[in-house]
Amino acid sequence: MTPLAWGRLVAPAFRDRVRAIADGLGCDPSDLMACMAWETGRKFSADVRNAAGSGAVGLIQFMPQTAGQLHTTTAKLAAMTALAQLDYVDLYFRPWRGRLHNLGDLYCAILWPAGVGETDTAILFEQGGDHPKLYLQNEGLDLNHDHDITRGEVTAKVRAVLAQGLLAANAA
Repeated sequence: MTPLAWGRLVAPAFRDRVRAIADGLGCDPSDLMACMAWETGRKFSADVRNAAGSGAVGLIQFMPQTAGQLHTTTAKLAAMTALAQLDYVDLYFRPWRGRLHNLGDLYCAILWPAGVGETDTAILFEQGGDHPKLYLQNEGLDLNHDHDITRGEVTAKVRAVLAQGLLAANAA
């Protein structure tokens, strides 16, 4: 079996569930682990809260509105075990089943779903564009400081987390 990124930080049952979810979605399980590592600060905890105060919580930082669409609340999600919350991770990603071909697609499904299926040169947020607040919230991802945040820039930090997670000391 191929080692799973960040697999040493989670229980075997968690690893098995992530592999099953990824198989059902048609994506790489290590990509899914990298996204959750990034979103939780490598804690893989159901109760990790967004540091910027957005109200988001958990393995993929479920926003309150998103939790409601999944017929739950962020309070209920935060009270779950990480393994139990994976059921909601699976539910969240189901609309993109078969469309999550790479890390960029998977991470965009979390951050900015309009980026799913786009190229890494696609501009997701631009200063002064249609969503100026979103540019400001994500300004740290504008790696070349050109006032445009591309899908490639958004994915770059998660890609680094994936590479770190695949090191022998972290993968299992």
